[in-house]
Amino acid sequence: MPSDLIVWGVGTSRTIRVHWMLAELGLDYETRAIGSRTGETLTPEFLRLNPRHKVPVLQHGPRIITESAAIIQYLGETFDAPEGMFVPRTSGERAQLNEWCYFIGTELDASSLYVVRKHLGLKHIYGEAPVAVESARKYFSENAESMAPRISAAPYLMGDRFSPADILLTTCLEWAAVEKISLSDALNVYRRRMTERPAFRVALQKNAVRSNPA
Repeated sequence: MPSDLIVWGVGTSRTIRVHWMLAELGLDYETRAIGSRTGETLTPEFLRLNPRHKVPVLQHGPRIITESAAIIQYLGETFDAPEGMFVPRTSGERAQLNEWCYFIGTELDASSLYVVRKHLGLKHIYGEAPVAVESARKYFSENAESMAPRISAAPYLMGDRFSPADILLTTCLEWAAVEKISLSDALNVYRRRMTERPAFRVALQKNAVRSNPA
């Protein structure tokens, strides 16, 4: 019987987040292994799902969800979570989790790492901007380092329980390492601890598979 969960997208730091959460939850799903900037997100079929032509996209039955942070939080709250996973039960707990997720998504991902990506890896599209790149690197380091006391005092951002915030932070730290942004010892210890999780290893394989490599 086909799964009612379908993930569109592989190959990026954002798509792996969805594969990782699904692996943590032990859920079966189908993958549409399309990539960004390949033309595959511009087909009529995909644009009906996400007119913004971005991956990842999650289909859960008739429901369509975009944006990696929203998808992994939805999965965590919709399906039975394993022991040791943080699931917010009150508005206060949800606000605590959202605080970390929004901070990581805006300050580390969008305002820092993607600026580096745009003006280095995609400079043929966005142009070179060495001052912006260097400023973004420093901005990432400052904001990431502000989280070091939190992850040094406890295993996870939400204390003793793993959460979507840890998926977001780890994927950003992995991305930073690819961009050769220096990470402190505290951040590297946390990063190693997270990437040793079996579900992360499963997600790495899922995220690397392309049905039609470009």
